[in-house]
Amino acid sequence: MTASRPVSRLSRRDFLRLAGLVSASAAVSTAAACAPVYARIGGPAEPEAAGPALDLAPADERALNRLTFGPRQAERARVAEIGAVAWVEEQLAPAALDDGPADWRLRRFETLGMKAQDLADLGDQLFDDVDMLSVPDELRQATLLRQVYSRRQLYEVMVEFWSDHFHLSTAKGDCWFLKTVDDREVVRPHALGRFRDLLWASAHSPAMLTYLDNQVNVAGAPNENYARELLELHTLGVDGGYSQADVMDLARALTGWTVKQRFWRGQFTFNPDVHDQGEKRVLGLRLVPAGQAEAEQVVERLATHPATARFISTKLARRLLADEPSPGLVARATAAFLSTRGDILAVLRVLLLDGLLAADSPAAPKFKRPVNFVAAALRQLNAETDAGPALREYLVRMGQPYFLWPTPDGYPDRTAPWAGNLLPRWQFALALVRGEIAGTRVELNAGPDPAATADDVARRLLGRPLATAGRNSLLAALTAGGANDEELPALLAAGCLAAPAFQWR
Repeated sequence: MTASRPVSRLSRRDFLRLAGLVSASAAVSTAAACAPVYARIGGPAEPEAAGPALDLAPADERALNRLTFGPRQAERARVAEIGAVAWVEEQLAPAALDDGPADWRLRRFETLGMKAQDLADLGDQLFDDVDMLSVPDELRQATLLRQVYSRRQLYEVMVEFWSDHFHLSTAKGDCWFLKTVDDREVVRPHALGRFRDLLWASAHSPAMLTYLDNQVNVAGAPNENYARELLELHTLGVDGGYSQADVMDLARALTGWTVKQRFWRGQFTFNPDVHDQGEKRVLGLRLVPAGQAEAEQVVERLATHPATARFISTKLARRLLADEPSPGLVARATAAFLSTRGDILAVLRVLLLDGLLAADSPAAPKFKRPVNFVAAALRQLNAETDAGPALREYLVRMGQPYFLWPTPDGYPDRTAPWAGNLLPRWQFALALVRGEIAGTRVELNAGPDPAATADDVARRLLGRPLATAGRNSLLAALTAGGANDEELPALLAAGCLAAPAFQWR
Protein backbone atom coordinates (compact mmCIF):
# COMPACT_ATOMS: atom_id res chain seq x y z
CA MET A 1 0.00 0.00 0.00
CA THR A 2 1.16 3.49 -0.69
CA ALA A 3 0.87 6.48 1.58
CA SER A 4 -1.82 9.01 0.80
CA ARG A 5 -0.84 12.38 -0.57
CA PRO A 6 -0.36 15.24 1.92
CA VAL A 7 -3.43 16.97 3.31
CA SER A 8 -2.65 20.29 1.70
CA ARG A 9 -5.95 22.12 2.05
CA LEU A 10 -6.33 21.88 5.83
CA SER A 11 -5.90 25.35 7.33
CA ARG A 12 -5.57 25.90 11.06
CA ARG A 13 -9.16 27.12 11.22
CA ASP A 14 -10.39 24.05 9.32
CA PHE A 15 -8.28 21.82 11.55
CA LEU A 16 -9.76 23.21 14.75
CA ARG A 17 -13.26 22.94 13.29
CA LEU A 18 -12.53 19.32 12.40
CA ALA A 19 -11.34 18.61 15.95
CA GLY A 20 -14.53 20.17 17.28
CA LEU A 21 -16.64 17.97 15.02
CA VAL A 22 -14.77 14.88 16.21
CA SER A 23 -15.28 15.91 19.83
CA ALA A 24 -18.99 16.41 19.28
CA SER A 25 -19.21 12.99 17.67
CA ALA A 26 -17.13 11.04 20.20
CA ALA A 27 -19.99 9.44 22.12
CA VAL A 28 -19.77 5.70 22.69
CA SER A 29 -21.84 3.87 20.11
CA THR A 30 -24.43 1.59 21.61
CA ALA A 31 -24.40 -0.77 18.66
CA ALA A 32 -22.16 -3.82 18.77
CA ALA A 33 -19.25 -3.24 16.40
CA CYS A 34 -18.14 -6.47 14.81
CA ALA A 35 -17.50 -5.38 11.24
CA PRO A 36 -14.11 -6.00 9.66
CA VAL A 37 -11.54 -3.24 9.63
CA TYR A 38 -11.35 -1.92 6.09
CA ALA A 39 -8.70 0.78 6.46
CA ARG A 40 -5.29 -0.18 7.74
CA ILE A 41 -3.55 2.70 9.43
CA GLY A 42 0.11 2.27 10.12
CA GLY A 43 3.47 1.35 8.71
CA PRO A 44 5.48 -1.86 8.41
CA ALA A 45 6.87 -1.73 11.94
CA GLU A 46 4.19 -3.98 13.41
CA PRO A 47 1.67 -5.06 10.77
CA GLU A 48 -1.79 -5.75 12.14
CA ALA A 49 -4.10 -7.98 10.15
CA ALA A 50 -7.68 -6.95 9.59
CA GLY A 51 -10.05 -8.68 11.97
CA PRO A 52 -12.99 -8.16 14.27
CA ALA A 53 -13.31 -4.67 15.66
CA LEU A 54 -12.32 -4.33 19.31
CA ASP A 55 -14.49 -2.13 21.47
CA LEU A 56 -13.30 -2.69 25.01
CA ALA A 57 -15.24 -1.71 28.07
CA PRO A 58 -14.51 1.94 28.94
CA ALA A 59 -12.73 0.90 32.16
CA ASP A 60 -10.40 -1.44 30.25
CA GLU A 61 -9.68 1.21 27.61
CA ARG A 62 -8.90 3.72 30.37
CA ALA A 63 -6.54 1.25 32.04
CA LEU A 64 -4.68 0.66 28.79
CA ASN A 65 -4.32 4.40 28.28
CA ARG A 66 -2.87 4.83 31.79
CA LEU A 67 -0.56 1.81 31.71
CA THR A 68 0.84 2.15 28.20
CA PHE A 69 2.12 4.99 26.05
CA GLY A 70 -1.01 4.57 23.94
CA PRO A 71 -2.72 1.21 23.37
CA ARG A 72 -2.01 -0.58 20.12
CA GLN A 73 -4.48 -3.02 18.66
CA ALA A 74 -2.31 -5.87 19.94
CA GLU A 75 -2.73 -4.72 23.55
CA ARG A 76 -6.47 -4.32 23.11
CA ALA A 77 -6.68 -7.81 21.64
CA ARG A 78 -4.69 -9.25 24.55
CA VAL A 79 -6.96 -7.60 27.11
CA ALA A 80 -10.00 -8.87 25.22
CA GLU A 81 -8.50 -12.37 25.29
CA ILE A 82 -7.34 -12.71 28.91
CA GLY A 83 -8.90 -9.77 30.74
CA ALA A 84 -7.41 -6.58 32.13
CA VAL A 85 -6.33 -8.09 35.47
CA ALA A 86 -4.36 -10.88 33.80
CA TRP A 87 -2.85 -8.37 31.36
CA VAL A 88 -1.67 -6.22 34.28
CA GLU A 89 -0.07 -9.26 35.90
CA GLU A 90 1.74 -10.02 32.63
CA GLN A 91 3.02 -6.46 32.52
CA LEU A 92 4.19 -6.65 36.14
CA ALA A 93 6.58 -9.43 35.08
CA PRO A 94 8.31 -7.70 32.16
CA ALA A 95 11.27 -10.09 32.00
CA ALA A 96 8.88 -12.77 30.74
CA LEU A 97 7.79 -10.60 27.79
CA ASP A 98 9.87 -10.92 24.64
CA ASP A 99 11.06 -7.44 23.72
CA GLY A 100 13.18 -8.40 20.74
CA PRO A 101 11.75 -5.83 18.29
CA ALA A 102 12.50 -2.94 20.64
CA ASP A 103 15.94 -4.34 21.48
CA TRP A 104 16.67 -4.60 17.77
CA ARG A 105 16.02 -0.89 17.33
CA LEU A 106 18.37 -0.03 20.20
CA ARG A 107 21.29 -2.16 19.05
CA ARG A 108 23.05 0.73 17.29
CA PHE A 109 23.22 2.94 20.39
CA GLU A 110 26.60 1.96 21.79
CA THR A 111 26.55 4.72 24.40
CA LEU A 112 23.73 3.00 26.33
CA GLY A 113 26.15 0.35 27.61
CA MET A 114 29.32 2.41 27.98
CA LYS A 115 31.03 3.23 31.28
CA ALA A 116 31.10 6.79 32.56
CA GLN A 117 34.78 7.35 31.75
CA ASP A 118 34.29 6.12 28.18
CA LEU A 119 31.25 8.37 27.74
CA ALA A 120 33.27 11.34 28.98
CA ASP A 121 36.09 10.46 26.58
CA LEU A 122 33.58 10.23 23.75
CA GLY A 123 32.62 13.85 24.33
CA ASP A 124 36.19 15.14 24.35
CA GLN A 125 37.11 17.08 21.21
CA LEU A 126 40.16 18.92 19.95
CA PHE A 127 41.08 22.35 21.31
CA ASP A 128 39.55 21.61 24.72
CA ASP A 129 36.02 21.66 23.36
CA VAL A 130 33.50 19.08 24.60
CA ASP A 131 30.55 17.60 22.74
CA MET A 132 27.90 17.51 25.48
CA LEU A 133 24.98 16.82 23.13
CA SER A 134 25.59 13.51 21.34
CA VAL A 135 25.56 11.24 24.40
CA PRO A 136 22.34 12.58 26.00
CA ASP A 137 20.67 12.83 22.59
CA GLU A 138 21.21 9.10 22.08
CA LEU A 139 19.59 8.46 25.46
CA ARG A 140 16.63 10.66 24.51
CA GLN A 141 16.25 8.88 21.19
CA ALA A 142 16.45 5.46 22.85
CA THR A 143 13.93 6.49 25.50
CA LEU A 144 11.32 7.48 22.94
CA LEU A 145 11.95 4.33 20.89
CA ARG A 146 11.41 2.20 23.99
CA GLN A 147 8.18 3.99 24.82
CA VAL A 148 6.86 3.55 21.29
CA TYR A 149 8.02 0.01 20.47
CA SER A 150 8.53 -1.90 23.73
CA ARG A 151 6.02 -4.60 24.65
CA ARG A 152 6.91 -3.92 28.29
CA GLN A 153 4.69 -0.89 28.44
CA LEU A 154 3.93 -0.75 32.16
CA TYR A 155 7.63 -1.13 32.89
CA GLU A 156 8.40 1.84 30.62
CA VAL A 157 5.63 3.84 32.34
CA MET A 158 7.34 3.14 35.67
CA VAL A 159 10.77 4.01 34.28
CA GLU A 160 9.33 7.38 33.28
CA PHE A 161 7.76 7.81 36.73
CA TRP A 162 11.01 7.14 38.60
CA SER A 163 12.99 9.28 36.14
CA ASP A 164 10.74 12.16 37.20
CA HIS A 165 10.87 11.24 40.89
CA PHE A 166 14.68 11.05 40.92
CA HIS A 167 14.96 13.77 38.29
CA LEU A 168 18.25 15.21 37.15
CA SER A 169 18.93 17.48 34.20
CA THR A 170 21.55 16.67 31.58
CA ALA A 171 22.16 20.42 31.25
CA LYS A 172 24.04 20.57 34.57
CA GLY A 173 27.73 19.73 34.88
CA ASP A 174 28.79 16.19 34.05
CA CYS A 175 25.19 14.98 34.04
CA TRP A 176 25.34 15.18 30.25
CA PHE A 177 27.08 11.79 30.33
CA LEU A 178 26.33 10.58 33.86
CA LYS A 179 22.57 10.45 33.21
CA THR A 180 23.10 7.60 30.75
CA VAL A 181 24.73 5.57 33.51
CA ASP A 182 22.03 6.58 36.01
CA ASP A 183 19.30 5.45 33.61
CA ARG A 184 21.02 2.09 33.11
CA GLU A 185 22.17 1.34 36.65
CA VAL A 186 19.70 3.17 38.91
CA VAL A 187 16.27 3.66 37.35
CA ARG A 188 15.80 0.76 34.96
CA PRO A 189 17.02 -2.13 37.16
CA HIS A 190 14.85 -1.10 40.13
CA ALA A 191 11.72 0.36 38.51
CA LEU A 192 9.59 -2.59 39.63
CA GLY A 193 11.71 -3.77 42.54
CA ARG A 194 12.11 -2.56 46.12
CA PHE A 195 12.06 1.15 46.82
CA ARG A 196 14.93 0.70 49.24
CA ASP A 197 17.19 -0.63 46.47
CA LEU A 198 16.17 2.19 44.14
CA LEU A 199 16.80 4.83 46.79
CA TRP A 200 20.14 3.26 47.71
CA ALA A 201 21.27 3.21 44.08
CA SER A 202 20.21 6.83 43.60
CA ALA A 203 22.00 7.95 46.77
CA HIS A 204 25.23 6.44 45.42
CA SER A 205 24.62 7.70 41.88
CA PRO A 206 27.37 10.00 40.57
CA ALA A 207 24.75 11.73 38.42
CA MET A 208 22.54 12.56 41.41
CA LEU A 209 25.43 13.67 43.60
CA THR A 210 26.65 15.92 40.77
CA TYR A 211 23.24 17.33 39.96
CA LEU A 212 22.54 18.26 43.59
CA ASP A 213 26.07 19.55 44.29
CA ASN A 214 27.14 16.94 46.82
CA GLN A 215 30.55 16.68 45.17
CA VAL A 216 31.29 20.07 46.80
CA ASN A 217 29.81 19.11 50.18
CA VAL A 218 32.79 19.17 52.57
CA ALA A 219 33.45 19.51 56.27
CA GLY A 220 33.38 23.11 57.44
CA ALA A 221 31.34 24.24 54.41
CA PRO A 222 28.45 21.80 54.05
CA ASN A 223 26.23 22.04 50.97
CA GLU A 224 22.70 21.00 51.90
CA ASN A 225 21.21 20.67 48.39
CA TYR A 226 21.21 16.90 48.16
CA ALA A 227 20.34 16.39 51.82
CA ARG A 228 17.27 18.62 51.47
CA GLU A 229 16.01 17.01 48.25
CA LEU A 230 16.67 13.53 49.62
CA LEU A 231 14.21 14.31 52.41
CA GLU A 232 11.75 16.55 50.56
CA LEU A 233 11.56 15.09 47.05
CA HIS A 234 12.88 11.54 47.24
CA THR A 235 11.46 10.18 50.50
CA LEU A 236 9.46 11.97 53.23
CA GLY A 237 7.84 14.78 51.27
CA VAL A 238 7.73 18.45 52.23
CA ASP A 239 5.34 17.68 55.09
CA GLY A 240 7.17 14.54 56.18
CA GLY A 241 8.12 15.72 59.66
CA TYR A 242 11.78 16.64 59.25
CA SER A 243 13.36 19.87 60.46
CA GLN A 244 16.04 22.22 59.23
CA ALA A 245 18.35 20.70 61.84
CA ASP A 246 17.74 17.29 60.23
CA VAL A 247 18.68 18.72 56.84
CA MET A 248 21.91 20.25 58.14
CA ASP A 249 23.01 17.16 60.05
CA LEU A 250 22.23 14.94 57.06
CA ALA A 251 24.31 17.28 54.89
CA ARG A 252 27.16 16.87 57.38
CA ALA A 253 26.76 13.09 57.23
CA LEU A 254 26.97 13.28 53.43
CA THR A 255 30.23 15.22 53.38
CA GLY A 256 32.83 13.27 51.44
CA TRP A 257 30.26 11.55 49.18
CA THR A 258 31.64 12.59 45.83
CA VAL A 259 32.54 11.60 42.27
CA LYS A 260 35.94 10.78 40.80
CA GLN A 261 37.18 13.47 38.42
CA ARG A 262 40.12 11.54 36.97
CA PHE A 263 41.18 7.90 36.80
CA TRP A 264 37.78 6.17 36.53
CA ARG A 265 36.08 9.52 36.09
CA GLY A 266 32.40 9.52 36.94
CA GLN A 267 32.48 6.81 39.58
CA PHE A 268 31.18 7.20 43.13
CA THR A 269 33.80 7.53 45.84
CA PHE A 270 33.92 8.48 49.50
CA ASN A 271 36.65 10.91 50.55
CA PRO A 272 37.25 10.61 54.32
CA ASP A 273 39.58 13.63 54.26
CA VAL A 274 36.67 16.05 53.72
CA HIS A 275 34.13 14.23 55.88
CA ASP A 276 32.74 15.91 58.99
CA GLN A 277 33.80 13.62 61.84
CA GLY A 278 31.46 15.06 64.45
CA GLU A 279 28.40 13.38 65.88
CA LYS A 280 25.06 14.04 64.12
CA ARG A 281 21.38 13.36 64.74
CA VAL A 282 18.86 12.92 61.91
CA LEU A 283 15.18 12.11 62.53
CA GLY A 284 16.08 11.07 66.06
CA LEU A 285 18.77 8.69 64.83
CA ARG A 286 22.10 9.26 66.58
CA LEU A 287 25.01 9.00 64.16
CA VAL A 288 28.33 8.29 65.78
CA PRO A 289 31.38 8.95 63.58
CA ALA A 290 31.47 6.12 61.02
CA GLY A 291 32.39 7.74 57.71
CA GLN A 292 30.31 6.65 54.72
CA ALA A 293 28.11 4.42 56.90
CA GLU A 294 26.61 7.44 58.69
CA ALA A 295 24.52 8.65 55.75
CA GLU A 296 23.81 5.07 54.72
CA GLN A 297 22.08 4.51 58.07
CA VAL A 298 19.82 7.46 57.27
CA VAL A 299 19.06 6.14 53.79
CA GLU A 300 18.01 2.82 55.33
CA ARG A 301 15.75 4.61 57.81
CA LEU A 302 14.20 6.80 55.08
CA ALA A 303 13.52 3.86 52.75
CA THR A 304 10.85 2.37 55.02
CA HIS A 305 9.70 5.44 56.95
CA PRO A 306 5.89 5.81 57.18
CA ALA A 307 6.06 9.29 55.68
CA THR A 308 8.02 7.88 52.74
CA ALA A 309 5.43 5.15 52.24
CA ARG A 310 2.65 7.72 52.17
CA PHE A 311 4.53 10.14 49.91
CA ILE A 312 5.49 7.51 47.32
CA SER A 313 2.01 5.94 47.34
CA THR A 314 0.41 9.35 46.82
CA LYS A 315 2.68 10.19 43.88
CA LEU A 316 2.04 6.83 42.23
CA ALA A 317 -1.70 7.25 42.70
CA ARG A 318 -1.53 10.74 41.21
CA ARG A 319 0.33 9.47 38.14
CA LEU A 320 -1.85 6.43 37.55
CA LEU A 321 -5.27 7.44 38.86
CA ALA A 322 -6.12 11.09 39.39
CA ASP A 323 -4.64 14.51 40.10
CA GLU A 324 -6.32 14.31 43.51
CA PRO A 325 -6.16 10.62 44.40
CA SER A 326 -8.54 8.84 46.75
CA PRO A 327 -7.28 9.13 50.37
CA GLY A 328 -8.64 5.68 51.17
CA LEU A 329 -6.82 4.03 48.29
CA VAL A 330 -3.61 5.90 49.14
CA ALA A 331 -3.93 4.64 52.71
CA ARG A 332 -4.23 1.03 51.47
CA ALA A 333 -1.25 1.47 49.16
CA THR A 334 0.74 2.98 52.04
CA ALA A 335 -0.10 -0.04 54.20
CA ALA A 336 1.11 -2.35 51.42
CA PHE A 337 4.35 -0.38 51.17
CA LEU A 338 4.99 -0.69 54.91
CA SER A 339 4.01 -4.35 55.24
CA THR A 340 6.31 -5.37 52.36
CA ARG A 341 9.13 -2.96 53.25
CA GLY A 342 8.75 -1.01 50.05
CA ASP A 343 7.89 -3.63 47.45
CA ILE A 344 6.87 -1.51 44.45
CA LEU A 345 4.89 -4.38 42.90
CA ALA A 346 2.78 -4.70 46.04
CA VAL A 347 1.94 -1.00 45.98
CA LEU A 348 1.08 -1.14 42.28
CA ARG A 349 -1.23 -4.10 42.75
CA VAL A 350 -3.26 -2.12 45.27
CA LEU A 351 -3.43 0.97 43.06
CA LEU A 352 -4.19 -0.94 39.88
CA LEU A 353 -6.28 -3.93 40.95
CA ASP A 354 -8.15 -2.25 43.81
CA GLY A 355 -8.13 1.17 42.17
CA LEU A 356 -7.79 1.57 38.43
CA LEU A 357 -9.54 -1.69 37.52
CA ALA A 358 -12.10 -1.73 40.33
CA ALA A 359 -15.79 -1.50 39.53
CA ASP A 360 -15.99 1.65 41.64
CA SER A 361 -12.65 2.99 40.45
CA PRO A 362 -11.67 6.41 41.82
CA ALA A 363 -9.74 7.16 38.62
CA ALA A 364 -10.43 10.55 37.06
CA PRO A 365 -9.53 11.87 33.59
CA LYS A 366 -5.84 12.74 33.20
CA PHE A 367 -4.56 15.21 30.61
CA LYS A 368 -1.79 13.65 28.55
CA ARG A 369 1.63 15.11 29.12
CA PRO A 370 3.50 15.90 25.89
CA VAL A 371 5.51 12.66 25.90
CA ASN A 372 2.35 10.61 26.37
CA PHE A 373 0.58 12.56 23.62
CA VAL A 374 3.38 12.11 21.06
CA ALA A 375 4.09 8.47 21.91
CA ALA A 376 0.38 7.61 21.86
CA ALA A 377 -0.07 9.16 18.43
CA LEU A 378 2.87 7.18 17.09
CA ARG A 379 1.82 3.90 18.69
CA GLN A 380 -1.86 4.08 17.84
CA LEU A 381 -1.20 5.06 14.22
CA ASN A 382 1.42 2.30 14.03
CA ALA A 383 4.08 4.78 12.94
CA GLU A 384 7.52 3.91 11.71
CA THR A 385 9.96 6.35 13.36
CA ASP A 386 13.62 6.74 14.19
CA ALA A 387 12.72 9.07 17.11
CA GLY A 388 15.24 11.50 15.69
CA PRO A 389 15.71 15.24 16.27
CA ALA A 390 12.89 16.29 13.93
CA LEU A 391 10.38 14.36 16.03
CA ARG A 392 11.82 15.26 19.42
CA GLU A 393 11.78 18.94 18.51
CA TYR A 394 8.01 18.81 18.99
CA LEU A 395 8.55 17.72 22.59
CA VAL A 396 10.75 20.78 23.05
CA ARG A 397 7.95 22.99 21.72
CA MET A 398 5.43 21.30 23.99
CA GLY A 399 7.68 21.79 27.02
CA GLN A 400 8.80 18.23 27.84
CA PRO A 401 12.16 17.41 26.27
CA TYR A 402 13.62 14.38 27.99
CA PHE A 403 15.77 15.01 31.10
CA LEU A 404 15.80 18.80 30.88
CA TRP A 405 13.27 20.03 33.47
CA PRO A 406 15.12 22.90 35.20
CA THR A 407 14.27 21.99 38.82
CA PRO A 408 14.78 18.71 40.73
CA ASP A 409 11.07 18.01 41.24
CA GLY A 410 10.68 16.49 37.76
CA TYR A 411 8.05 17.19 35.13
CA PRO A 412 4.63 17.99 36.65
CA ASP A 413 2.00 15.27 36.99
CA ARG A 414 -1.05 17.51 37.24
CA THR A 415 -3.08 18.85 34.32
CA ALA A 416 -2.73 22.60 34.92
CA PRO A 417 0.92 23.05 33.80
CA TRP A 418 0.22 21.40 30.43
CA ALA A 419 -3.33 22.34 29.43
CA GLY A 420 -2.51 25.81 28.10
CA ASN A 421 0.11 24.84 25.53
CA LEU A 422 -2.03 23.32 22.78
CA LEU A 423 -0.72 25.00 19.62
CA PRO A 424 2.40 22.79 19.27
CA ARG A 425 0.19 19.71 19.76
CA TRP A 426 -1.97 20.79 16.83
CA GLN A 427 1.15 21.51 14.78
CA PHE A 428 2.48 18.04 15.55
CA ALA A 429 -0.79 16.38 14.60
CA LEU A 430 -0.86 18.14 11.23
CA ALA A 431 2.80 17.45 10.52
CA LEU A 432 2.41 13.79 11.43
CA VAL A 433 -0.53 13.07 9.13
CA ARG A 434 1.02 15.16 6.34
CA GLY A 435 4.28 13.19 6.48
CA GLU A 436 6.30 16.32 7.27
CA ILE A 437 8.41 14.94 10.16
CA ALA A 438 11.77 13.63 8.92
CA GLY A 439 12.41 10.05 9.97
CA THR A 440 8.76 9.40 10.84
CA ARG A 441 6.13 7.91 8.57
CA VAL A 442 2.48 7.01 9.04
CA GLU A 443 0.67 5.07 6.35
CA LEU A 444 -2.92 6.22 5.99
CA ASN A 445 -4.98 4.36 3.41
CA ALA A 446 -8.69 4.56 2.75
CA GLY A 447 -10.99 1.59 2.46
CA PRO A 448 -13.97 1.24 0.14
CA ASP A 449 -16.46 2.43 2.75
CA PRO A 450 -15.96 5.91 4.32
CA ALA A 451 -18.01 4.95 7.35
CA ALA A 452 -15.82 1.90 8.03
CA THR A 453 -12.72 4.05 7.56
CA ALA A 454 -14.02 6.59 10.07
CA ASP A 455 -14.85 3.85 12.56
CA ASP A 456 -11.37 2.34 12.27
CA VAL A 457 -9.61 5.69 12.74
CA ALA A 458 -11.74 6.46 15.79
CA ARG A 459 -11.21 3.01 17.30
CA ARG A 460 -7.45 3.28 16.99
CA LEU A 461 -7.17 6.79 18.40
CA LEU A 462 -10.21 7.10 20.68
CA GLY A 463 -10.78 3.47 21.61
CA ARG A 464 -14.31 3.41 20.21
CA PRO A 465 -16.22 4.33 17.03
CA LEU A 466 -17.97 7.64 16.80
CA ALA A 467 -21.70 7.64 17.38
CA THR A 468 -23.44 6.88 14.09
CA ALA A 469 -25.23 10.21 13.77
CA GLY A 470 -22.14 12.19 14.66
CA ARG A 471 -19.95 10.15 12.32
CA ASN A 472 -22.33 10.73 9.42
CA SER A 473 -22.43 14.46 10.14
CA LEU A 474 -18.64 14.56 10.27
CA LEU A 475 -18.29 12.72 6.96
CA ALA A 476 -20.85 15.02 5.36
CA ALA A 477 -18.95 18.09 6.59
CA LEU A 478 -15.67 16.74 5.20
CA THR A 479 -17.26 15.95 1.86
CA ALA A 480 -18.84 19.40 1.69
CA GLY A 481 -15.42 20.87 2.40
CA GLY A 482 -13.98 19.14 -0.66
CA ALA A 483 -12.25 16.16 0.98
CA ASN A 484 -11.96 13.09 -1.23
CA ASP A 485 -11.85 9.45 -0.13
CA GLU A 486 -8.07 9.32 -0.38
CA GLU A 487 -7.64 12.22 2.04
CA LEU A 488 -10.24 10.99 4.49
CA PRO A 489 -8.09 8.84 6.84
CA ALA A 490 -5.51 11.59 7.32
CA LEU A 491 -8.15 14.25 7.93
CA LEU A 492 -9.92 12.05 10.45
CA ALA A 493 -6.65 11.16 12.18
CA ALA A 494 -5.70 14.83 12.46
CA GLY A 495 -9.06 15.68 13.97
CA CYS A 496 -8.93 12.80 16.44
CA LEU A 497 -5.41 13.71 17.59
CA ALA A 498 -6.53 17.27 18.33
CA ALA A 499 -9.81 16.29 19.96
CA PRO A 500 -10.20 16.40 23.76
CA ALA A 501 -11.16 12.71 23.63
CA PHE A 502 -7.56 11.95 22.64
CA GLN A 503 -5.85 14.66 24.69
CA TRP A 504 -7.32 13.20 27.89
CA ARG A 505 -6.79 9.63 29.02
